[in-house]
Amino acid sequence: QVQLVESGGGLVQPGGSLRLSCAASGSIFSITAMGWYRQAPGKGRELVATITDGFRNYAESVKGRFLVSRNSAKNMAYLQMNSLKPEDTAVYYCNAMSGSLLVWGQGTQVTVSS
Repeated sequence: QVQLVESGGGLVQPGGSLRLSCAASGSIFSITAMGWYRQAPGKGRELVATITDGFRNYAESVKGRFLVSRNSAKNMAYLQMNSLKPEDTAVYYCNAMSGSLLVWGQGTQVTVSS
């Protein structure tokens, strides 16, 4: 089984940057894809970005500002977030496809505010 732990969230001013990290442990050999989702207060969870075999997919709202990457050797995934906006405020979750199971981390809070 795969376990995921996110880190790197915090408070940042509009226009600033943050880098989120996702550390995978357990049966990591079974991971075929990883992704980032977010959930703002009062809203549903939405896709931010995914990465599969080097192919990256982004939500329209973050294209050109966010970059998803993965270091399989270190069992890590990253989300570089630039030009942050107040509407990016949310809890950000990492997920991974392990066989037929979709595994989620516990989330990390990102707050964009002046």
